[in-house]
Amino acid sequence: MPRILLVEDDPALREMTWLSLVRRGHEVAAFDTGEAGLAALTRFRPDLVLLDVGLPGLDGIELCHRLRRRGPVPVILVSGRGEESDVIGGLDAGADDYLVKPASAEVVEARIRAVLRRVGPAAAPPKPEVHGGLVIDRAGLTVRKEGRLLSLTPSALRLLLHLTAFPGQVFSRAQLLGHMGNRGLVTDTRMVDACVGRLRHAVEDEGGHPRYVQTVRGFGYRFGPL
Repeated sequence: MPRILLVEDDPALREMTWLSLVRRGHEVAAFDTGEAGLAALTRFRPDLVLLDVGLPGLDGIELCHRLRRRGPVPVILVSGRGEESDVIGGLDAGADDYLVKPASAEVVEARIRAVLRRVGPAAAPPKPEVHGGLVIDRAGLTVRKEGRLLSLTPSALRLLLHLTAFPGQVFSRAQLLGHMGNRGLVTDTRMVDACVGRLRHAVEDEGGHPRYVQTVRGFGYRFGPL
């Protein structure tokens, strides 16, 4: 399953791209700043970085330079600017491809496949993940517990997919809020607690301590360890 590091500061576009990539079987970690994307590089170890050029602070061109100094991970730059000089500048920065917005989900996926073909063998078809009694199909966006299909709200599903991409890692409520599909319109971190409650009701055993979605007092939540 190809792992994609997505760095995009537009909340709506980030959510739409994240959902499209997940539906196609990718494991995706999404961030809204270049600094956050760079910090995630080592722990997430992506197969490819999908990188917006016009980021605040550390922009996509500079981040591409830094990624190149760290290793050979493929980079696709995405920008609203499509002049010849912009494309040349992006490729000279070390990008493997340059994509002009707006681009359809099909074109983005085709470019990802093309870049991954050039840098290595084709990825195997995604397989469902097994986490104890949970089976998560990222391509089909389904979750089963002990063989039973669970009915999760979109926010709870997004939260679970993000947590399971980083098992054992602790995330604050503020960090998790951006992965619940609120498009940046909701800032109350208590929404995370409510979503965690719904998620636990679906995936945890009744009457026991949380096995999957665990609270780390004073910090936030983590998935596992089981």
